[in-house]
Amino acid sequence: NSGGLLNLSELKQLRNSMKVENKKLVMTNGCFDILHVGHIDYLSRAKKLGDKLVIALNTDSSVTKLKGASRPINNFKDRAELLLALESVDYIVGFSAATPKKIYEEVIPDILVKGGDYRDTSKIVGYDVVTSNGGLVKILNFVEGKSTSSLIDRIRTNQT
Repeated sequence: NSGGLLNLSELKQLRNSMKVENKKLVMTNGCFDILHVGHIDYLSRAKKLGDKLVIALNTDSSVTKLKGASRPINNFKDRAELLLALESVDYIVGFSAATPKKIYEEVIPDILVKGGDYRDTSKIVGYDVVTSNGGLVKILNFVEGKSTSSLIDRIRTNQT
């Protein structure tokens, strides 16, 4: 993978060059704490919707706020490296806010994708700015029974 870690300014430059080339930018966000087959399937399907896939990745402090003191299991650098090793992931931008709203407002992806735990696209952070600029917001179904939380629960209870 030739991609890498971008800051917001670099991501905006990428976005501008993609617009000039009439290419589609797909974005998603999340913690991606323990990479599993559900993530790989989800990110592969997300990438197929456009030309470049960028993940807004929660920083460690952001994951802790969302998931509790025992998380993240893997630190930001490790999570980013694992994600960037996937063919489907082109770039990562980190964020420490509660949501990636600011990133979506400044970058305005063509397609915003979230996983199947959402039912209503209008409830997805970034929906308003993406759709009002002609973009799409899509929900991709998760692989049944594959989640980081369920993996951690299985490990904690020594189930296989």
